[in-house]
Amino acid sequence: MSGVVRLYGLLFLIDLIMLVWALIDCLSTDEYLVRNLPKVAWVFIILLFSPVGWIAWFVAGRPQQAATARAGAQWRPGSGFPENDRPRARQLAPDDDPEFLRNLAKTRRADEEMFSKWEADLRRREEELRRRETKDPE
Repeated sequence: MSGVVRLYGLLFLIDLIMLVWALIDCLSTDEYLVRNLPKVAWVFIILLFSPVGWIAWFVAGRPQQAATARAGAQWRPGSGFPENDRPRARQLAPDDDPEFLRNLAKTRRADEEMFSKWEADLRRREEELRRRETKDPE
């Protein structure tokens, strides 16, 4: 009798581990990669139909892995670019990029105008304060 209890305990533990694994896998998969049903439906199936739900997820819902993602797969022409041959937009350092330098000059001019306005406002306020102090000596 205790052997049967141990067997049921082991099966329950395996079911629980696989349920958690399938649920985490389903929740972490992007919506557009999930197959056959919406992601929300898969979550409910996994949770409500315990052993059948996670088995169905791994068989019919989980995204298929690309053949090149498997270990030992060879690169074949037409299956994408190897990383070193991948065409990329040429990136320039900020001091070599004319667009960045133009924006930098515009930003600098705007900052200088703002600072000059602040200084003029500060001078005006200081002048008003001096006039008040000379007008109302206490």
